[in-house]
Amino acid sequence: MKPIRIVWLILCVAGVILPFRYFWPWLQANDFDIAAMVDAWHANDASSGLVWDLTVAAVTLTVWIVWESWTRRDWLGLIAIPATYMVGVSLGLPLYLFLRSR
Repeated sequence: MKPIRIVWLILCVAGVILPFRYFWPWLQANDFDIAAMVDAWHANDASSGLVWDLTVAAVTLTVWIVWESWTRRDWLGLIAIPATYMVGVSLGLPLYLFLRSR
């Protein structure tokens, strides 16, 4: 395996572990209420700005993945889209780069 693929895998693991260190305890304490989590994301202007930054990044990544999958006829990369929206850009981007670097 190429060294860069190992880097992408390490970043995938970090992209799951680091956010979920904060999400999981919060979800447990709040009875897994996703609506309350979304409300908490907009608690102030700073966090709302971050949410919109990540939203634009996720949509941009999605467009890129769809475009490249269509152009290259390589459909495996499409699995990075649900990873992006179920976990975050922190998983979706390195996962797509890992799959793309085969």
